[in-house]
Amino acid sequence: MALNKKVLEYIDLHREEALQLLLTLAKIPAPSNHEEKRAAFCKAWLEAQGAEGVYIDDAFNVIYPVGVSGPDTALTVFSAHSDVVFPDTEELPLFTENGRIYCPGVGDDTANAVALMTVAKYVAQFKLVPQTGGVLFVITAGEEGLGNAKGARRIMAEFGRRVTAFFSLDGTGDEITNGAIGSKRFRIRMATEGGHSYWDFGNRNAIACLASLIDNLYAIKVDAGTTYNVGTIEGGTSVNTIAQSAEMLYEFRAERNESLAGMEAHLNAAIELYRAKGVKVEAELIGERPCAVGVDPGKERELATQTEKAVREHYGLSPVFRPSSTDCNIPLSLGIPAVSVGCCLGKGAHTRGEYVELSSLLPGLRLAFDLISRYIALL
Repeated sequence: MALNKKVLEYIDLHREEALQLLLTLAKIPAPSNHEEKRAAFCKAWLEAQGAEGVYIDDAFNVIYPVGVSGPDTALTVFSAHSDVVFPDTEELPLFTENGRIYCPGVGDDTANAVALMTVAKYVAQFKLVPQTGGVLFVITAGEEGLGNAKGARRIMAEFGRRVTAFFSLDGTGDEITNGAIGSKRFRIRMATEGGHSYWDFGNRNAIACLASLIDNLYAIKVDAGTTYNVGTIEGGTSVNTIAQSAEMLYEFRAERNESLAGMEAHLNAAIELYRAKGVKVEAELIGERPCAVGVDPGKERELATQTEKAVREHYGLSPVFRPSSTDCNIPLSLGIPAVSVGCCLGKGAHTRGEYVELSSLLPGLRLAFDLISRYIALL
C-alpha cells in the first residue's frame, strides 16, 4: 500500500529524531532477562510522545494498546524485541563510520524497535485508532537465547485467541520469516567418583564421559531442517585431578515437532547408556520454542504477501522467505498467523561487530508505517 504524501513528509521530518533515538537506545544495556533499563526508557519515551495507557508487564514487555475497547476486542500485534544477546550491564559501545552504525545489538533488534516506536508516536500524536479491532504495540523482552521468548509467551498468555495476526519487526529487510523453527535446550551435568590423577588412575572421569556422550549425540543422522549443537562445556578442578563433574549446554532445532521429538528420544537413549554404567546424569530443560501448529495457510500467505509487497515497495528488494526462531514461534504454535521482517539492512548480528546501514533506516521507517497502515488508517 503506497503511503500518501503527508505520511512521507512526516517520516522525512522525523527521520533525524528517529536516528537520535536509535543512537540513544542502542547504548542502553539489555541482556535477556535483564531488560529493565530499556523497558523503562521506552515506556517513558512513548508517554512523552502522547501515548496513553502504556504499561510494563511482569515479563518486562512495554505495551501500548490502541483501540482496545473491551475484553473481546480482536487484536493485531506489532512487536520488536528489546533484548540483545550480549551480557553487558554497562553502556554498549557505539560508533558511526563509513555510513554505518556499529553497536552490539543495533540491528537485532534496536533499529526495529525504533521503527516501531516511531510509528507508535505518529499514532499517539494524531490519536488514531483502528477501523476495526485493536492494535498492540509491544516492545517484547526475552526474545533471544535463554530469554526463551518470554515476552511473546506473556503476550499470548494474556491476550490469547483475541490475537488474529502477529507482526514481529526483527532481523533485516531482505528476509521474511513465515515459519517457526522449534528448539529444545538442555543443561546436561555428569558426575563420577573422580580422584587423584595418579593414585586413583582408572576412576571414571566426568569430562571423558561427557566427551563420549557428545560423540554419541553427534553420530545421529538428521532430516533436512534439523540441527543440533553443543554450545559450551565446562568442568573439572585441576590438571592433576580426575574430574568429578562436567556439564554442557546442548540444543537441537527442527521445523517439525515430530523431528524435535525424535531428537529428544535420541538424547534420552544416549543418557540412559551412561546411567546404566553408574554415571550420574542430569538433563535440565532450560529453553523450549515450539514449531507452528494448525495455522491457516491462506491467512499466513496473506500476511506474507502483504509484507513482501511492502519490502519491494520500500527497499526495492525481493526478500528471501525462510523459517526462523523468533517471537513469531509463539503465536504460530497456537495456530495464529505471524510474520517477521526487519526495518533495516546490515550485517554481523550476534557479533560485537554488528552494524546497520544508515541509508537503510529511512526506507525501514517507511516499511514500518506501510505495515501498520493496513490496520490503522494514516492521515
